Amino acid sequence: MQELLEKCPVCQHTQTQKYITCEDFTVSHEKFDIVSCQKCGFKFTNPRPTANTIGKYYQSENYISHSNTSKGIISKIYHQVRKITLQQKVDLINKLNGGKQGSLLDIGCGTGMFLNAAKTNGWKVSGVEPSDGARTMAEEINQISIPSEILGSYQYQQFDIITMWHVLEHVHLLNETVEFLKEKSTQKGKVIIAVPNHESQDAQIYQEHWAAYDVPRHLYHFSRNSIQQLFENHGFRLKEHLPMKFDSFYVSMLSTKYQQGNTNYVESFLSGLKSNRVGAKQNNNYSSIIYIFEKK
Repeated sequence: MQELLEKCPVCQHTQTQKYITCEDFTVSHEKFDIVSCQKCGFKFTNPRPTANTIGKYYQSENYISHSNTSKGIISKIYHQVRKITLQQKVDLINKLNGGKQGSLLDIGCGTGMFLNAAKTNGWKVSGVEPSDGARTMAEEINQISIPSEILGSYQYQQFDIITMWHVLEHVHLLNETVEFLKEKSTQKGKVIIAVPNHESQDAQIYQEHWAAYDVPRHLYHFSRNSIQQLFENHGFRLKEHLPMKFDSFYVSMLSTKYQQGNTNYVESFLSGLKSNRVGAKQNNNYSSIIYIFEKK
C-alpha cells in the first residue's frame, strides 16, 4: 500500500513535478518517483509506502545499519570505517557539549554501536530504534530499554545532545519529528542531523543509480538549503555543517554496483576523491553532511 503526499513537507506548496525515477536496488527492485516542489525545490519520494508497509523494504541483510553482518567486501569496509567514525562522533558531541559528558539521545540508533561508544566515554545514553532485530542488539549491548517509536517517547525528559545519523530521511512524520527534537532538546542543547546531499558531485555523476537516493527507504532528499529551511520553520538555527568524507567513497562503491552490476573499486575511489574535492570548493557540498542545529 502506498500513500501520496499532496503538499511539500517543507513549504506546504501543492504543486510538484517529477525529478527522477529510481529503482530499489536493495530489496524489491520496484521503481519509485522522486518529485520536486515547484516552489522551494525540496525533493521527496512520492508516492511512497505507508508507515505500516515500509517495513518489508528493510528486510535484507544488505541493509547494513540494521545488522552486524560482515559478509562481502563492501560490508567489511563499512565496519572498518565505522570504527573510525564512531570515535569522531564521540569527539564531536564532547566538543559541542563544552568538553564534558552529558545526556545523549540517539534516534534511529540501529544496533547501538554509537550509544555504546558514548556510554564508554561517560555519557548517559538513550535511544530509539524501530527495527525489532536492531533494537534487541542495541538493548543487549547497552543494557538499557529502548523504545521503538520516536513521537511520545521520553516524556518529561530533555537531552544535551540529540543525534540522527542518516535517520531523518526515513521518518514518515517529518515535521512532527523536528518538533519533537525541539521539545526534547535543552535550551543550550545541540541537534545533530546527518543526511545525504543530492546536490553533491557523486549524485550528479550517478543520477538514478546514486545509492543515497535509496528509495523507498529514503522518503526525503535534502540539500543544504532545504534542510536549513525545514529546521528554521521549527525555531532552530544552523550552527555549522560538516563533511562526512567517507560517505562519498562508500556511496560510490554501491552506485557503481547498481550501475554496472559489479562494484568498480577504482572508479569508486576516483569518484569519491572528485566528489570530496568539489565539495570542499563548494562550501561543504559533500555526499553526506552533518548539520548542527540549536534553538533560536
